[in-house]
Amino acid sequence: MSQIEKYTEFVGREFIEELKILANNLVSKVGKKVRILHVNTTKEGGGVAEILNSLVPLMNDLDLETDWKIFKGTNGFFKFTKKIHNLLHLPTGEKITSQEIALYLRTTYDNFSINTEDYDFVFIHDPQPMGLILKKQKNQKWIWRCHIDTSTPDPKAWDFLKNFIDAYDVAIFHLPEFIQEDIEIKSYIIPPSIDPLHPKNIELDTNFIEQTLSKFNVDPEKPILLQVSRFDRLKDPIGVYKAYRIVKRKYDCQLVLLGSYASDDPEGEEVYKEVINIASSDKDVFILNLPPTSHLEVNAFQRAATVVFQKSIREGFGLVVSEAMFKGKPVIGGNVGGIRRQIVDGVTGFLVNTIEGAAYRAIQLITNKEMRERMGDLVREYVKNRFLITRHLKDYLVLLNRFYD
Repeated sequence: MSQIEKYTEFVGREFIEELKILANNLVSKVGKKVRILHVNTTKEGGGVAEILNSLVPLMNDLDLETDWKIFKGTNGFFKFTKKIHNLLHLPTGEKITSQEIALYLRTTYDNFSINTEDYDFVFIHDPQPMGLILKKQKNQKWIWRCHIDTSTPDPKAWDFLKNFIDAYDVAIFHLPEFIQEDIEIKSYIIPPSIDPLHPKNIELDTNFIEQTLSKFNVDPEKPILLQVSRFDRLKDPIGVYKAYRIVKRKYDCQLVLLGSYASDDPEGEEVYKEVINIASSDKDVFILNLPPTSHLEVNAFQRAATVVFQKSIREGFGLVVSEAMFKGKPVIGGNVGGIRRQIVDGVTGFLVNTIEGAAYRAIQLITNKEMRERMGDLVREYVKNRFLITRHLKDYLVLLNRFYD
């Protein structure tokens, strides 16, 4: 059985056939073997890498020759691009220096060794590698894929990106409100997705879940409050800890903050240490910095959790919300960005704006098993219908076909 056929159980035969037709139509329009390239900055850690790990093989399975290459940089480069990332999320007025711009351009030129010339379509993911557009060849189609909340960007950070954006053929954003009015190229809305066949989302044996909890000394008999995310201030792990402390006053419970470092995020270790310093004296708090390949462990904790948080301050999308919902877990999420597109407030979870609000909703879910189960029955189907990798793949194929309409 081909890889694409394995998704039939989730989306049905008709949907799989539609994907094949769209891929065949694209080959016919291009008039030759179609070659597609994706470029980002890491193979492991974060939603972009997880999506590409699933999407690239599926594109190849549809006979679209698809490669994935990594844009490399120094720690100084990634500190600057993290600064840009943060400024796009939350304007602070922090200045961008000429030295930082010079470093960005120098790193871009250092990556000119990446072969982009032999492809019909080039997807560039996020700001770090977007300067590669300088290599664009005639008859190529270049797509900038933004995974960041750019609804209220810092003007200087946005102006920096604008130096490159309008040289692309199209841009893709997660949500309509992320598109700024001054973009001169066509922009499309394609939300990200999860892979139901990924180890992070497959069904797990109860014994494995229990063994995983035991391995990390988490008590399966006490309510578990969980947040899975990179150690990033915008994910607000300290706010989750403070919400847990409010809940703890009334109910004996545990908090698990599970994350990992991404190679293109130099702030990760710093935030991890901050959380450790605040929560280390509480024996019921487990701060787990696991390798980015710990997919089964993440899966086990999501299935074991009583309450799942994603209390982000800003969020491009937040795929961990859909991951938990796919496992039948209602999620308490920050009322921001893509989280608002995944959680139907009061139906599939709760949207919150404060630490106190997060704690209140957590107490509701802990004490009301009927509510948890009722919401849980809805959330899995909700994700299956909206946020699976097959829908994501279809959106890309439709977009690529549009270039030839």
